Amino acid sequence: MDLIALVERLGESPTAALFGLLTGTVFGIAAQRSRFCLRAATVEFARGAMKDKVAVWLLTFSTALVWVQGAQLLGFFDASNARMMAVPGSWSGAIIGGLLFGAGMVLANGCSGRLLVLAATGNLRSVISGMIFAVVAQMSLSGILSPWRDKLAALWVTSGGRNMDLLAAAHLPREAGLVIGLIIAAIALELSRRNRIGFSRLIFASGVGFAVALGWGLTYALSNVAFDPVQIESATFTGPSAHTLMFFLDRGAVLEFDVGLVPGVFIGAFLAAAWGRELKFQGFDGPTPLRNAMIGAALMGFGGMLAGGCAIGAGVTGGSIFAGTAWMALFCMWIGGMTMDVLMGGRRQCATA
Repeated sequence: MDLIALVERLGESPTAALFGLLTGTVFGIAAQRSRFCLRAATVEFARGAMKDKVAVWLLTFSTALVWVQGAQLLGFFDASNARMMAVPGSWSGAIIGGLLFGAGMVLANGCSGRLLVLAATGNLRSVISGMIFAVVAQMSLSGILSPWRDKLAALWVTSGGRNMDLLAAAHLPREAGLVIGLIIAAIALELSRRNRIGFSRLIFASGVGFAVALGWGLTYALSNVAFDPVQIESATFTGPSAHTLMFFLDRGAVLEFDVGLVPGVFIGAFLAAAWGRELKFQGFDGPTPLRNAMIGAALMGFGGMLAGGCAIGAGVTGGSIFAGTAWMALFCMWIGGMTMDVLMGGRRQCATA
């Protein structure tokens, strides 16, 4: 593909949106077919199990690590130029936001990315939860909740004007990132074997991680040929959900990677569900699930924006480049999710996600 010719033909912003659409479509197809979900994995783990949902999550995470770290070693990508690494990170935001997001995803019965995938299949519960999530995320980004987010994020930030590179901080060679990814992949494959996960589901689980690497690679390539600065980023759903919402509400909004990503996920998940004959309208079973979903979505909207990313944005995308606060946020999401499941009595069924 002649990227320069494409940029000259479409323009930089539409090209970024096109790349977001492509990344989102791959993500949506793979996530729908693999049933990838951090909430399901944390709940399963909290109940003392290491079954298919944990295996799928680990395979997705390790695939992203292997692809991204491998691309860096080959010179196809440089994570140091990514915005997540180039600006200070917030340890306090990662901890508080991660805990809130983790608790919220259990209440809402799905993380933000999973809600978007489920919404595309006809799940009306996820449509409502996703809208609340996007509105609260926008309120936390530049609305009434933004001062609180700023105060909490400023309590403890990384030093040196940049986020922490965990590999550099541990004085490890760059090859260590790839090795860590391969070790986690081996664990994931062994769990998959024990739980007899089908080959196609393994491929699609890997596809979710590949989508993260694809987003990194496309935006990095675009940044190298664009005249104006282009943000190097990949799949995440907190900021993009807010930006996509405003794109349809504000006539002055411009196309960008984020605006293409969210519709891409919806389209990909819809196509995958239609192919698998899994399109089905679903609603709330009663007032308690509705209340929990609304509270959980709000917690995820604020928590994800405070943490610097959602279960995908911080948990997989940020984790794949070893951003310190991303790994901290991911750890706290696991803690928050498991704690909330225990507080709720562990009655939720992972299969509903």
